[in-house]
Amino acid sequence: MTETAPRPTLEAVAARAGVSRATVSRVVNGGDGVRETLVERVRRAVEELGYVPNQAARSLVTRRHDAVAVVVAEPETRVFADPFFALQLRGISKELTAHDNQLVLLLTEGRDDHARVGRYLAGGHVDGALVFSLHLDDPLPGLIQRAGVPTVFGGRPGWSDGTTDVVYVDSDNRGGAREAVRHLAGLGRTCVAHITGPLDQTSAADRLDGYRDVMGDADPGLVVRGDFTPAGGERAMRELLDRCPDVDAVFAANDLTASGALRVLRERGRRVPEDVAVIGFDDMLPVAEQTDPPLTTVRQDIEEMGRLMARLLLGDLGPGDAGAAAPAGVVLPTTLVRRTSA
Repeated sequence: MTETAPRPTLEAVAARAGVSRATVSRVVNGGDGVRETLVERVRRAVEELGYVPNQAARSLVTRRHDAVAVVVAEPETRVFADPFFALQLRGISKELTAHDNQLVLLLTEGRDDHARVGRYLAGGHVDGALVFSLHLDDPLPGLIQRAGVPTVFGGRPGWSDGTTDVVYVDSDNRGGAREAVRHLAGLGRTCVAHITGPLDQTSAADRLDGYRDVMGDADPGLVVRGDFTPAGGERAMRELLDRCPDVDAVFAANDLTASGALRVLRERGRRVPEDVAVIGFDDMLPVAEQTDPPLTTVRQDIEEMGRLMARLLLGDLGPGDAGAAAPAGVVLPTTLVRRTSA
């Protein structure tokens, strides 16, 4: 058996640095009022001794946990299968790591999970929450408001409870959809269809609105509901071809939907883009560059959305009034990326 060396204490650091225990505590916990020369002596002593602050004790002093909850309002089967979530989580993780904060991932499989998440947030385990993929009837916004934790949402909020100071990060879903459909119309396509996402999410509703902005008087039968999944894209594409066999262009609500639509078009002997042009939304490279043919799509910077969500939250948690000037909503631009499917 080997003996474990005792952990260095605040007192040991104070003795090594030649300062008081209170001075060490202020430096370690980010307090003010310590001369820079003393700060350097304490930091050098911390490094030499390998001192690691006790997080529980530190939280009592700072009232901070240096932990942020990331709440994804989707079941784990969806989260771990969709690269969108991986990209957004990567952006969040990079920003939190850069500020020495921990990420606590919370997923919701059903209504019981909503109550669990609400209890966890209200229990004072984290400093704030980042929440995305909400649906219109989701109880999470109310639970989070009652928990009283600073929160930034991913996506334009769709609920109407009178709250006007909700902080969120979104992409220009409607504008991106308009650009995609105008591109299809500019190719001379006259029967342009749309496979939507789940319309209880504002991103899908905004993309449908963008389609209608350009194709306002189009046959309603050219709009088929999907669910942001490849299987949903396959199902919707089969329905479209059965209902409107003359369809010559499809704007899919996301890249995964488009990938499913492309498979069905290939099965039915429709050439892309010669017979049917296809455009997606997201520009997720693991999907868009590997479809057959490579997918023309609307690019949104998913990773940057995650980073910006974390940045806004950390600013709100920072000292002074750093978060006071945070905008209520930030909408990032989108860009049409042209490949060979349209």
